[in-house]
Amino acid sequence: MNAALTEQRTDGPAGPGPLFRPVARQEFAGAVREFLDSPGLLPVPVPAGDRADLAESVELAGRLYGALRRPHPLDVGVLLGAGHLPEGLAELARPFARTWVGEEELADVAAFRARHGGSLLVVGCYDRLTLDPVRDLLMATYRGPRHGLTLLSGRDGDSVCWNVAKQYAEPAPDVDALGLFTDTDRPPRLPGVRVFDDRDFERADIQAEILGTRWRRVGFQGHGKDDSVNLGEFTLCGLNPSAPATPGLLGPRCAYGLPCYKPEDKLVPLNRVEAVELVLSACNSGPLSDLALYDPKYQLLLNALDGPARTVVSAVSVHDSDRPENVAWMHGALTGADSVDTLNASLAGSHPYPAFMRFGLPGAPEDTPAPPDPADHRPAPLLLTAGARLTAYLASELLPHNHPLRPRLTKLARKVDLWVARPTHLADQSPEQIEASLTADLQSLDHVITDQVAADPETELMNYPAYFGDRSSLDPDVREVTCHCGRPAQEFTRRGLLPHVLDTTCAVCMRCGDVTFRIPDAPALLAHAADEVAQGGVLEVRATVTAARTGPVRLGLFVPTYLREDTTVEPATTRLRLTGGRAEDVAFRVRFAPGTAPQAYYFTVFAVQDLAVSTARRHFGVVPRTA
Repeated sequence: MNAALTEQRTDGPAGPGPLFRPVARQEFAGAVREFLDSPGLLPVPVPAGDRADLAESVELAGRLYGALRRPHPLDVGVLLGAGHLPEGLAELARPFARTWVGEEELADVAAFRARHGGSLLVVGCYDRLTLDPVRDLLMATYRGPRHGLTLLSGRDGDSVCWNVAKQYAEPAPDVDALGLFTDTDRPPRLPGVRVFDDRDFERADIQAEILGTRWRRVGFQGHGKDDSVNLGEFTLCGLNPSAPATPGLLGPRCAYGLPCYKPEDKLVPLNRVEAVELVLSACNSGPLSDLALYDPKYQLLLNALDGPARTVVSAVSVHDSDRPENVAWMHGALTGADSVDTLNASLAGSHPYPAFMRFGLPGAPEDTPAPPDPADHRPAPLLLTAGARLTAYLASELLPHNHPLRPRLTKLARKVDLWVARPTHLADQSPEQIEASLTADLQSLDHVITDQVAADPETELMNYPAYFGDRSSLDPDVREVTCHCGRPAQEFTRRGLLPHVLDTTCAVCMRCGDVTFRIPDAPALLAHAADEVAQGGVLEVRATVTAARTGPVRLGLFVPTYLREDTTVEPATTRLRLTGGRAEDVAFRVRFAPGTAPQAYYFTVFAVQDLAVSTARRHFGVVPRTA
């Protein structure tokens, strides 16, 4: 091909001539050779002489594109059904791939991918885009290289030629509108993107908004089938009146003389939408030919390909696109990212298969931001940990219905449920924002819990080891540990038998009894002190705490109720920022009144982090004061 086409033309709609030239089918091959030999002088030929709909699309395209450019070639190209395509099409598409191979190589897709690799272009009529081999190509490429699979297609040979011709066009500089129309979401309205949701559908003429704008990129998200996408009472329509129907194939209501299921004055013919890129984010908006429900005359994808759009993004099957995909796509549209790679990456955590296909050549890698890493949609571990604890406290009878913690716990549980739900995760708030908000709520509640325990250790929350333990079974894995007193102890876990019953871990010493309690991923505690203290003396306590995660931990110490009048604890509670997994010491002092009765007592150190309370109990004795 003449290298002159690497330079952009400037004779677009405002210049001396058009970018596309409709020709009769029999003239197409010769016109292609003339175009390739004189790329800087002639418009791209289109065999639209017998297709009034394509001629109209050529006219609309004159308003969208302002120059010609040589597309960035993909690595490997395959032409499907070459013998049934118009002469000249192969030559017109040849610059789109560095290497072209025969269709027969697709018989073994795994071997084909191993042999060729890289990005792949498939060109052919829609009836050749069948489950075998396109499904295997999709599965083999969508997690592979950038722009793994690209398609150029159409309802017939003329439509394929039109879609190949459009790849040579460059959008006019003033075609810069970005838009999103969604019937299933109310996404944030990002600066630079015109967003329309169900509220707008009630008060705006959406048909006029869509057809009256020249879009650089526009996305449509809503429920529908392969012949329509619903936008409230407005509907994107796949019917192309110029296309012949195929006898015996299923059609929508209008195929049988019945009125449309939506108001016909609010239908939006997709081939009349002036957009460089169309994104059809509805289930089955672009099924493979042997998966489609309806006659090609009514196919949404084919109607879009017949229009002026250079790129059409459609969904091959069902998918769960929602706010994460809408937000990711809007950010990508603003930065020039590839729509298919962006949407499939966002859905990778929900689907083990590609949802979207690309019809139209992607941009050059140097002009296209790298696609985002595949999303896994798994919330941060802290979110899941907090959710499990909230569920256990609220769904069980551990806390009575009038417990003062219940309103606060209920409020946080609602927020966690929203944060865990995929439509808001990674969309309205980033993971960092979610975790920061959750951490602030947890710290506030930890503070309340610490104060309640310090004021009244008999609070119902402190009964969690017995309550959950009674509804658990013993895990056979028993570990030998060392008690605070220096003797051997056994640590074991009871596994909750019901979803709202937390596991509990306990350490038991034959001398001291059950000395520590905690739930999974809660701080681990040990309490060290002298065995005896004199009346009127001070017991120095060293608590060793190992935080489950880096962050604030609140600690406190209390003595039995019957000893409280004779003691002063310093400090009663404290807050420290600790490093997760690293044992650190915290000091307490217990001052005893001179009249404290000599006998055996105990104290309990407790730690609170992320709604979990851990305890460590230590026995000691008060002895008579000597002279």
